[in-house]
Amino acid sequence: MGISAQSYNSPTWEDVGKIDQNGRRILENVGIKVSDLEFLQILDKAGASVDFDTQRVRFDGEWLDKTLSHAPRSFVLHSRDGQHDVHLGEGKVNFTNGGRVFRLFDMGTGGHRSTMLRDVAYTAALVDRLDNIRFYIIACQAHDLKPEFYHLNDFYHSFNHTTKHVMGGCDNFAGVQQVWDLACVIAGGADKLKERPFLSVITNPISPLTVDTTTLNILRFACDKGIPATCAPAPIAGATAPATLAGTLSQLHAEALAGVALSQVFNPGARVLYGAVATAMDLRTAEFTMGSVEMAIMNGFAVKLAKRYNLPIYASGGTTESKVPDIQAGVEKTFSCLTTAMAGADCIHLAAGMLDSCNTISYEQYVIDNEIIGMIHRLMAGVTIDETTLAADVIEKVGPGGNFLTEEHTIGHMMDEFFYPELAVRCNFDLWEERGKPGMLSRAAEVVDRIIEESNEGLLPRDLIAQIEAAFPGLQSI
Repeated sequence: MGISAQSYNSPTWEDVGKIDQNGRRILENVGIKVSDLEFLQILDKAGASVDFDTQRVRFDGEWLDKTLSHAPRSFVLHSRDGQHDVHLGEGKVNFTNGGRVFRLFDMGTGGHRSTMLRDVAYTAALVDRLDNIRFYIIACQAHDLKPEFYHLNDFYHSFNHTTKHVMGGCDNFAGVQQVWDLACVIAGGADKLKERPFLSVITNPISPLTVDTTTLNILRFACDKGIPATCAPAPIAGATAPATLAGTLSQLHAEALAGVALSQVFNPGARVLYGAVATAMDLRTAEFTMGSVEMAIMNGFAVKLAKRYNLPIYASGGTTESKVPDIQAGVEKTFSCLTTAMAGADCIHLAAGMLDSCNTISYEQYVIDNEIIGMIHRLMAGVTIDETTLAADVIEKVGPGGNFLTEEHTIGHMMDEFFYPELAVRCNFDLWEERGKPGMLSRAAEVVDRIIEESNEGLLPRDLIAQIEAAFPGLQSI
């Protein structure tokens, strides 16, 4: 028996309200755990309800609303060149990649290898050239680096290979301090960086309902320095959150609102994204499943929760369990990207390059995902209806049995009305055979080779590179 269109259980505002109220009850009755005495004292002074014995911080509803009211409803993720600024909170959907994985699928060998510093540089270069990926999230962990210089090198090689906005996570306070110092040199001073911050920071609470000292220190530093931030909870339904989607969403909402509130305690008006990385577990096998359809549902729903407060959201999509770029990857990625985009997410991260429950990246997958995202943008644009597009005059001119191919109206609209894929095969069978039977994957590999070959020199001026290398001896070449 088929499913009628009317039976699709899309969230109503009443549904969203129920999850919102449940999340607020969690914050008021259960609270979040903060183990650091300094931050407990800060929150107590700010008016939160703090139990120093249990290290619980609870959020009274009136206090929560007042604190959240300081969060900006829109702001810009600045690009370094000013040509690729990302405007959040203005109704636009922006896709980006994901970060900090440990493996790479190598199409040349057909196997997997550990990620290296050069992979940070080359994924940044890919994002720089792929139009539908709006900014760059540092993609992977460099196994050829000493831990104390992870973030310095990550951000430096990112800045050197893309002028788009760069976002990344930091494991420790020393790392975010290094990144700030580096960015100040590139910007030409702290004041200029604060005016147009071309980087942002990802922090993560620990589900369920815990924020550790390192996260708090990094979040406070970012807020104080004017760096946009997200405090993005990643509850796993059935593991670190309830097995029901409504329960996981309630907990995620509590954790996300807590992150926004904390940022406003540290610096009222700080630019912060409501974070959502809701995932699920296959409870038959205890396998982590970021490519599940339930993840798509929850992230789409989370967009509505953020919009209830008019907060820009850092949501998730484009994830898959597939280990290689294949049919499964295409199916799972498209469903989650499309679901979250149609909900109206400001930012959809993980949407490009990710495989294997976000444990692996693939250069070729970046290029394929860029095309999938382009199709989604076209789908969401819908049908433009005006006097010109209705085409009444040209229909009358051509008349019954005519042909529109050579009409000026056709030529005038051929580039703005259609999405033209670069990878998909659109030739007849004989020509396809004659061209060597190309497919999306083989064509993506060609694009990758071209971009990497053109990107070896980097983008930063030579004199600036020399200045940076003198100031930061921990830098390592690729």
